[in-house]
Amino acid sequence: MKKRLIRIVQWTRNIIVFFFVLSLLSVLLYKYVPVYYTPQMLTRSHISHQWRPLSDISQHLAQAVVASEDNFFLIHNGFNMNRFSIDSTKLFRSMVLTENKTISQQTADAVFLFPGRSWIHNSLETYFTILIEFVWGKKRIMEIYLNTKEMGDGIFGAEAIAEKNFQKPATLLSTAEAALITTAFPNPKAFNSGKPTNYMLKQQAKIISLMAKIIPVEMGGSTE
Repeated sequence: MKKRLIRIVQWTRNIIVFFFVLSLLSVLLYKYVPVYYTPQMLTRSHISHQWRPLSDISQHLAQAVVASEDNFFLIHNGFNMNRFSIDSTKLFRSMVLTENKTISQQTADAVFLFPGRSWIHNSLETYFTILIEFVWGKKRIMEIYLNTKEMGDGIFGAEAIAEKNFQKPATLLSTAEAALITTAFPNPKAFNSGKPTNYMLKQQAKIISLMAKIIPVEMGGSTE
């Protein structure tokens, strides 16, 4: 019985060490290598995606996603604690977001995890968020976010959505176009920035107004 217990402990330790090493290597790899596919892309029957470096993506889009998704992106450590509600009786298992996740959390979720809502999924998301904040930094997180975010039905990343809905490369997106793209983020399967609804146009106006008030996002490409 004692030997069996020792083996279980050893196997558990080995699995934990293997996962830690593999996850760290993956994060280090993606610090330098483009992310061409994500687990979330693999769940879709058809996708449109083209990787572009941050220098080839309009800075207006970086500004727009900060305005619409995560106002404190440049100054938080991956988590906006004002968005959490914690039940102390259930500790970490009960930590849930009351609003949208930060850009860092969304990026960690998209790149390393399949869609899910379990406490295990949330725990892994937190773990990877801490890793990418420490290893990648804000500029790389934004670059990967703008290349892996689903911005339309099966359309992932800035270049794909710019070409599909505006017939131009992502580097030439205007302030209005960038803001309109982000209005589809809450439900990219239903909202189409190429054919905006009245609701989307109202949200676009709010985002444009907010873009002028938040901390400048000096990390994107063209501002033309």
